Parts: sequence; C-alpha cells; structure tokens
Amino acid sequence: MWFVDTTTLELAGPFFGKLPPFAILSHTWGNDELSLQDFKDYQQRQQHCHKNGLRKIQECCRLSKSNGYKYAWIDTVCIDKTSSAELTEAINSMYDWYAKSAICYAYLEDLQSEKEAATFLSDLKRCRWFTRGWTLQELIAPEKVIFFNKSWNMVGDKNRLSHDLGDITGICCPALLGNPIRLFSIADRMSWASSELVMNDTHTRTHTQNPVVGLEGRPMGRPSSDRREACGRRR
Repeated sequence: MWFVDTTTLELAGPFFGKLPPFAILSHTWGNDELSLQDFKDYQQRQQHCHKNGLRKIQECCRLSKSNGYKYAWIDTVCIDKTSSAELTEAINSMYDWYAKSAICYAYLEDLQSEKEAATFLSDLKRCRWFTRGWTLQELIAPEKVIFFNKSWNMVGDKNRLSHDLGDITGICCPALLGNPIRLFSIADRMSWASSELVMNDTHTRTHTQNPVVGLEGRPMGRPSSDRREACGRRR
C-alpha cells in the first residue's frame, strides 16, 4: 500500500502488514487528476502545479499533517493503475482501507456555501459526491469523516450531519454512526446498494459489486477489465 508523506509530499512505501496511522481522502475525480506515475516524476508533477488534482493532494496533506498524521492515502496517486494486480487488490481492499484510516476528509468541490448558510442543506444535497457509488463505502467504513467545501473550509462531520446524510443516501443512522457492518442484514446492505446513490452512478450501476465490496463481508475476486476500468475512473 502506497502513501503520500504529508511533510515531503513524496510517495512512501509500499507498506505491507501492519499499517501506520493515516488519513484518507474521499473526493470526486476531475479531468486533471495526477496518476502515481505523474506524482513520482518531479518534472511531471511540476507540469500539473496549477491543476486542481495537485491542489487536492496538497490540501489533504496539509490537513493530515496539522492533525498529526505523517501519511495520507489518496486514490489518484496511491494506486498504480497500470498494474492489474495492484488495481485488483485496491478494488478488493478499498472498504478495509477506509475502515482502517484514522480520519477521512471528504472534499465536496462543488459545495460553495458555508455551514452557517441558510441554503447549506439544499446545496449539500446537490453535491456530485452523493451521486457516485463509491460514496457508499467511503461514508460507512471510516470511523471519522469530516466534510470540506470548495474552499477547504470544514462544514461538519459524519456524526453531526448523520440525519441529513441518511436522508440523502438512504443509509440508516446507526450504520453511519459506527455500528459494525456485520450487525446489519445482507438485505439492509443490498438496499443501500440499490439506492439512488449507486443506481444513478453511470460508472457503477452496471458493475455494482465495486462499491459494495466490503459491505458483503467477502472479497470479490479478480475483477473483469470493465470493473477495473470503472475503479480506475473512481469518479
């Protein structure tokens, strides 16, 4: 497993076995994201210096370091998508990685409002982050999820927003608030996977195993090439 060193902004790893404490980023992908290869190559990275993809990495590392975490995991640059074996492991391990994170930063790049704004809840519901299947596990698995708006200002956390998040996603509050996933029936978990959160995601609605791996309590096995492609995009 690769990490980004939050002090040097260099790739660290790969790590095997016991993992160090780390922060993790949840976000929607744009057209200017860096790959692991871009990030490892200093000259390539400089070519991306004005792009939002690099700024997200920098901001995630800034937050992680300020909260005492030496490492951050960011899907765009911490998975070698040219390696089918590594991508397969990432798909099967994604839920577990989010669950093992010390903290998850959810960046809502299209949320303009601050938490005090009268339109905050209506603006929150319209965020693209809630239209992607991967949000399902990225919201449930981590113990701590903190939300940030476009300006990287904190607008709340999973606990305080649990009722609103439940209304938006259809996930019940006990699941959002950290009750072990094994306590929920398979029918409950599959109902979340059948919600608009997943079915409206054009990248995952025909390959819904990707975002629900981990919810079912079993690995998916070797994914097909179209599932690997869907994970590579991650929206």
